[in-house]
Amino acid sequence: MKSLISKVSKIFLILVFAVLMSSEAFAALKGTIRIDGSSTVFPITEAVAEEFGKVHRRVRVTVGVSGTGGGFKKFLAGETVINDASRRIKDIEIKKAKKEGIKYIELPVAFDGLSVVVNKKNNWADYLSVKELHKIWKRGSLVKNWNQVRSSFPNVKMTLFAPGTDSGTFDYFTKKINGKSQRSRSDFTKSEDDNVLVQGVSGSRGALGYFGFAYYIENKDKLNVVPIKYKNNAPVKPTMVTINNGSYKPLSRPIFIYVRTDSLKKKVVYEFVKFYLKNSGSLSKEVGYIPLPKSQYEDGLKKVEMFK
Repeated sequence: MKSLISKVSKIFLILVFAVLMSSEAFAALKGTIRIDGSSTVFPITEAVAEEFGKVHRRVRVTVGVSGTGGGFKKFLAGETVINDASRRIKDIEIKKAKKEGIKYIELPVAFDGLSVVVNKKNNWADYLSVKELHKIWKRGSLVKNWNQVRSSFPNVKMTLFAPGTDSGTFDYFTKKINGKSQRSRSDFTKSEDDNVLVQGVSGSRGALGYFGFAYYIENKDKLNVVPIKYKNNAPVKPTMVTINNGSYKPLSRPIFIYVRTDSLKKKVVYEFVKFYLKNSGSLSKEVGYIPLPKSQYEDGLKKVEMFK
């Protein structure tokens, strides 16, 4: 009799354990989160997605790189629930969202200092002024050689590399340097993949390019970063300190994620976005960006919690 009771007890415990395991599995987060957009924001989002995946192994987060503008096209077409953006949403995109009945929230995640870079063998570009950058990049520019920028520079052919026209980095740079977004010379090598730009600049002695600070930090053994002279100020190199304190002008900027508010009704998206805001401070620093003040992440969390 005792043997029978013992067997029944064991079976009961096994059944209880199975039920508990089943409940845990049922409660575990699962699903797919689709993200696209800025190559500048990509390193942070990728790092967040990787850490989130360690905790929630049944969640699949896909992160594409179509550029900020390309990402917004997918976001507003309902193909993604989060868009990485290295600029704020444009008026034309806001109108499109209203037309499609899409509501969203804007969440700053870090600071970036858009970095102007040259080849390691370039030993003459000690700095570039905003005026000189404008001379190089303005629409219709005839600058082909470095000595056309400054007479003390050598007569070396200049090859240019920059993000594509769907990039928020391209928008930001052209607005700050040329006075209007998208206004630029067109004879340069374009790519939404910043690694392609790194390869281009590192492969040509006379090359000049620009992209987010994280990509310079990741490739500083291959590239030189150029200090920028703004108005009458002394030239300033982008660093964690100068970007954070605002002295790196005019190319310091916040970067964002945009989240569809209807997607926050899904627990998997809600928990991911909360995880993003709670961890992007430390993770942004790890990948070469500058964390926001803690209060800004807290404000973002309050926004998100309104849509639970």
